[in-house]
Amino acid sequence: MLSKLRLFCGNSNGELALNICGYLDIQLGKCEVRYFSDGEICVEISESVRGMDVFVIQSTCYPSNENLMELLIMIDALKRASSSRIIAVLPYYGYARQDRKVAPRSPITAKLIADLICTAGATRVLSMDLHAGQIQGFFNIPFDHLYATPVLLEYIEQKKFTKEIAVVSPDAGGVERARAFAKRIKASLCIIDKRRTGPNVAEVMNIIGDVEGKECIMLDDIVDTAGTLTQGAKALKENGAASIYAYCTHAVLSGPAIERLNNSDIKELIVTDTIPLNENAGNCSKIKVLTISNLLGEAIRRIYGDDSVSSLFV
Repeated sequence: MLSKLRLFCGNSNGELALNICGYLDIQLGKCEVRYFSDGEICVEISESVRGMDVFVIQSTCYPSNENLMELLIMIDALKRASSSRIIAVLPYYGYARQDRKVAPRSPITAKLIADLICTAGATRVLSMDLHAGQIQGFFNIPFDHLYATPVLLEYIEQKKFTKEIAVVSPDAGGVERARAFAKRIKASLCIIDKRRTGPNVAEVMNIIGDVEGKECIMLDDIVDTAGTLTQGAKALKENGAASIYAYCTHAVLSGPAIERLNNSDIKELIVTDTIPLNENAGNCSKIKVLTISNLLGEAIRRIYGDDSVSSLFV
């Protein structure tokens, strides 16, 4: 029985939240998020949550700052309404790429976001495919970190590739993720040696490994401007790859991303619904969206029942 469980969401993940409610067979909590003419946000919880375990679904994706403030204000409202536990569910953790100092006098914004969520009143956090796993250590409350791997693996099994598969890490930072993925599907591992000349600017140098005649799967956690993926696909094609697919958890897809994808050698871009697609991305025939609602729903069920979540950490 989930009688003491309530699930609320802001404006960023309405469809995902409804799918999770469908999996759990519960109703989405009633709340109203309003914006005043000067941009201030007002949240009103329209039902009693006293003594409840409340899960707030909100990705801090574009518009990042508005979605973040919605999340913080909702948590504060629930805390003042005497909720028993407040679990912030962030399918996509915005600002995760600012997880360390990369220059003198620069901020560590991922840590600041963690402090804000804790101060607002969250008692636990559930997120998926963090850009840097050490972000979990920024929190002084329990943190459950899920991966979209089971969903992506299931889709790959349905594809039934006919040629040998090579899993490709688009940069050195993603090697561990790609190695684990390649091991599960019994594929070879390749690495693209990449150099960044500035923010959102990537330059491919060379490829480590053999991709000739193989079905290449580029694996990454975030696709933003798609520069890394499209340049990587070009390099793979030049090195004899038979076909190229890209698998990414978080579809940020900002700036020239869709134009680059349409003009690239990538046959298909598979993403999850941690971030809702914008209109341009939704109209792109190369993009396939997989839902992580069942995975998040099962995690929420186990957290509510004080059961182990570790078997979901694939």
